[in-house]
Amino acid sequence: MNTASGPTSFHIPTLAVVGVGLIGGSFAAALRQAGCVGRVLGAGRRPQTLQEALRLGLIDEAVTLTEAAERADFIFIAAPVGAFAAIFAALKPSLNVRAVITDGGSTKHNVIEAARVGLQERIVQFVPSHPMAGSHETGPQAADASLYKGKRVILTPLVENHPQDIERVQAAWRACGAQLVSLNPAQHDGAMAAISHMPHWIAALYMQHIAQSDDAALKLELAGSGFRDFTRVAQGSPEMWRDIFEANRQAMQNEIAAFRKVLERAEHALNAGDYVYLQDMLEVAANARRDWAGNQS
Repeated sequence: MNTASGPTSFHIPTLAVVGVGLIGGSFAAALRQAGCVGRVLGAGRRPQTLQEALRLGLIDEAVTLTEAAERADFIFIAAPVGAFAAIFAALKPSLNVRAVITDGGSTKHNVIEAARVGLQERIVQFVPSHPMAGSHETGPQAADASLYKGKRVILTPLVENHPQDIERVQAAWRACGAQLVSLNPAQHDGAMAAISHMPHWIAALYMQHIAQSDDAALKLELAGSGFRDFTRVAQGSPEMWRDIFEANRQAMQNEIAAFRKVLERAEHALNAGDYVYLQDMLEVAANARRDWAGNQS
């Protein structure tokens, strides 16, 4: 794993953001705040979202994907990963030779495969990335110029990429205040299944369990900060997370199988009254959480 961080100075004359919600809007806002971008174009499926992004000053103009491909020097795709295939296919016919494309997708293998099919020989212009930052809030109104400051962004460069295009993507993320990590796609997707996708899976299933219980109203009325913190991520976009689970199915299945063994072992200890095992398990978990470097951020 390679990491890199630090200040940079560069300029994007015309940036196009495909999907101007939390992730895309924050990218545009961060680059604008850093003085690294000239004109910002916004593209997406929902006209009302683009109008809100215009009103908030996140973008200067709403355009089609064809116009974005023709005019932009840098294209950032921040849509649900299930939409990437259609986006790449729409960009390719008009994609100008100076543009570099990157993304904010939470999975990489399927995104890269979609890019190979949709962009074909123009795959050389696509440098995949994934920011490890987000929120349960959605839409342009959730955009935050500081969202990526101090956060890791994972790049999974392709063998076809030109070094200067990789450097342009790195420079953009550094301008947003991010710290860079390079992984291969398989490493990325396996790690994300464990530390990002599984927490949402568990929180969503637990929230469904509570909501469907006979005394759901009482439980929710009594719930406090622990419940709030544990279930926060379950508020995320259902469309986005459905696409993530579908795209990263194999890695998710591996994590679910491994987690099931841990759950069954703990259940067996509870049934058997093996409170020594339970205390040891809780101490290991508490120490691991306490020692996690993320506590400091």
